[in-house]
Amino acid sequence: MKYPIGIQSFDQLIEDGYVYIDKTDMVYSLVTEGKIYFLSRPRRFGKSLLVSTLKNYFLGRKELFKGLKIDSLEKDWNVYPVFHLDFNGTDYTVRGGLEKKIRYYLLSWAEEYSLPERTKELGLGDLFAELIRAAHEQSGRRAVVLIDEYDKPILDVLDVDKNLEEEHRNTLKSFYSVFKSADEHLQFVFLTGVTKFSQVSVFSGFNQPFDISMHGKYETLCGISQTELDTVFCEPIEEMSGRYECSYDEMRSMLKSHYDGYHFSKNMTDVYNPFSLLNAFATLDISDYWFKSGTPTYLIRLLSHTDENMDEITGRYYSAEEFIDYKATVEQPLPMIYQSGYLTIKDFNLRRNIFLLDYPNNEVKKGFLSLVASNYFNTRESIYSWIRNAAFQLEDGKIEDFRTGLTSFLAGIPYIMRRKENERERERYFQYTFYLIMRLISVYTVYIEKLQSQGRVDCIVETPDYVYIFEFKLDGTACEAIRQINEKGYALEYSSDKRRIYKIGAVFSSETGTIADWLCE
Repeated sequence: MKYPIGIQSFDQLIEDGYVYIDKTDMVYSLVTEGKIYFLSRPRRFGKSLLVSTLKNYFLGRKELFKGLKIDSLEKDWNVYPVFHLDFNGTDYTVRGGLEKKIRYYLLSWAEEYSLPERTKELGLGDLFAELIRAAHEQSGRRAVVLIDEYDKPILDVLDVDKNLEEEHRNTLKSFYSVFKSADEHLQFVFLTGVTKFSQVSVFSGFNQPFDISMHGKYETLCGISQTELDTVFCEPIEEMSGRYECSYDEMRSMLKSHYDGYHFSKNMTDVYNPFSLLNAFATLDISDYWFKSGTPTYLIRLLSHTDENMDEITGRYYSAEEFIDYKATVEQPLPMIYQSGYLTIKDFNLRRNIFLLDYPNNEVKKGFLSLVASNYFNTRESIYSWIRNAAFQLEDGKIEDFRTGLTSFLAGIPYIMRRKENERERERYFQYTFYLIMRLISVYTVYIEKLQSQGRVDCIVETPDYVYIFEFKLDGTACEAIRQINEKGYALEYSSDKRRIYKIGAVFSSETGTIADWLCE
């Protein structure tokens, strides 16, 4: 089986015999049921391949679609003039780079359609409108416009150069305004991107795109569904199970916990990250392929400007309006974090019409929280290696080694990072510190934050052989923490559990910034 890793060209994928998940029935629905669309998906989720598929469809390349679902649906296979703009592959931090890129496309098309020399002096929007009109008149068919990663010129400079960010936004406003003036000459328009920027004019006014990013009909248009995984990829799962010396079902569960978990609509259909999954099949190894392929530095910059910590953002319900549109004038990182793929929908409350957002899977949780934690703690010790060792210690029942390591790690956090002026900030730092540590450990174990009948337990870590019930206190005593575990009955539901139960009271000192008292029973 040939895996199309890095292959974004539909024609190459088909002609060279790479495995293809057939989405062409949804492609047919798009092209026959609407005109102007926008789709937001995280990077490396198959957006460029989708755009290439649309391009080949509108070029009438019927032979490429033989045997696919669309083959029995489309009868005409008309050929349309196609304008395909791909904003990938350019460094937009260089002033003038965006306009140069757009003008390069436009001038090459101006040559193709033999536009008069004087039209080449027009502004970007006017020149594009003239091209669309000429293409319609010369071909006898309305034009198709496909724009891939429309927002990359803004993301590249987001929170780096405010002036350049505004310049790019204005350039794109002018360019995309053509969809209003050239409407009669347009057959189909499709834009992809990571983020929906509310201030870009394509999303305001007349004939704005139909945003299908959270449309249930198109939730699996990009990515790999559970059904597609079970239908197409039985062979590599079987092969990986042999390598990992586990059963087929165990291997399937491992892949699910590491790469599944995305949901893009109220239907809550599971979607796997295609980039990581295909890489895992190609290498027969589970690793963090998607996260390692690009560091979300712009998200870290955004988080540094807000007073919100990740524990205050994740695991909460939101209305769709709170995480769909990104407004550059409001320093709220949630929309960017969600649309970039580091959070996803985990539940939908139909009655209240609100969505629960949290990390999609272990790959994203480990990678993103490690990055946030490294930036937050600024420790000498690598957060990656310490978390891994801590998780293994809990898995092996080495609770004293875990305590020693935790104490040492906390002591390594620079004083300036943990110095807080008031009690509320000290409490907040304490809570966020243990949130980051325990959520990261949960990647390697089963971690549960449980609201029990008697109250909320701080942390429960479950491993195959042990259950750890933690109660953390700030400037209290370990005896008080253990007393709370017992009085609240946090361990009662494990009374018939065959695993060994540890109750741990841990006290965090706001003065020293590390563990001051510890009791385990």
